[in-house]
Amino acid sequence: MDAVSIPAVARKLEVSRATLYRTIATKEELLGVLFERSTQQLTEDAVAIMSNGRGVRERLSSLVGLQVEAAVRMQQYMPVFFGGAGIAPDVFQRWHTWSREYESLWAQCVQEAMDKRVLKKADVVATTRLLLGMCIWVSRWYRPSEGISTGDIIESAIRLLPAAPVRAKGTQRIRRSPGKS
Repeated sequence: MDAVSIPAVARKLEVSRATLYRTIATKEELLGVLFERSTQQLTEDAVAIMSNGRGVRERLSSLVGLQVEAAVRMQQYMPVFFGGAGIAPDVFQRWHTWSREYESLWAQCVQEAMDKRVLKKADVVATTRLLLGMCIWVSRWYRPSEGISTGDIIESAIRLLPAAPVRAKGTQRIRRSPGKS
């Protein structure tokens, strides 16, 4: 939040401060615009993943990758996102609405993954929040200087998902004799 300033943004956008001030009057407004732009892009990317026609495991893995990359990219903004400090109350309220909708998108994928036995049956909301929380927490500990790439993190997170469908409780595996089909 401290790194964001109207003059710095004006330089980055190659516009005068006066021009930027006519559109965005305060740092709080600027943070709101940046915040909403980030969440909108994240939603668009998640919707694209969910509608890409791939299997549920691939979609879930893609959502994990998307969220880890977002957590690293928006690492400096996370305290603002979670505490609401520095953004207007109406923007913070819209963030709450957005987060519920975004979580719902993830929950659809988690529910389908459970239905298709890609994930073990459990509480969908709790599982969704645990998966999202795991990805979001990357923003707290990620340090590029440690040599762990976002690809490494994504791969490690995806390896936590079961590799093969999980059998339902009480079912037995049917063993076939060699040579019989």
